[in-house]
Amino acid sequence: MARAHRKGGSIRVVQSKTGEELWIPEHHELTAELGRGVAGITTLRTTSTQGRAFDPVYFGAWFADAIDAAKLPDDCVLHGLRKTAARRLAEAGCSAHEIMCVTGHTTTRMVEHYTKAADRKRGASAAILKLEKNAQ
Repeated sequence: MARAHRKGGSIRVVQSKTGEELWIPEHHELTAELGRGVAGITTLRTTSTQGRAFDPVYFGAWFADAIDAAKLPDDCVLHGLRKTAARRLAEAGCSAHEIMCVTGHTTTRMVEHYTKAADRKRGASAAILKLEKNAQ
């Protein structure tokens, strides 16, 4: 992934599992973090010592080491980022199709699996709000 993949406030990503090409608007925190990048390095994912793009296997190992160094829980894994993105988008009220546009899923099945808890929480909140309004 190179800086050339960033255009007009979006970033081009090809989801490796599905091959889906995505143009995802940059979250303002991502834009700020990328703005702190090292001048002269054209890749977004670089090794700190070599300045070359990671291959997928090396990136996974590097990420696992970073998780360990940060002393994050054992269930914190690279794949969890996709699931977390889906869950957070669902908690923000996004539809399954909107989430698919960000995660690159090609069917709603996995999105619904990842977001079930968020959907139930939101649904329960909506149900109680309706119950309270009905009692007035």
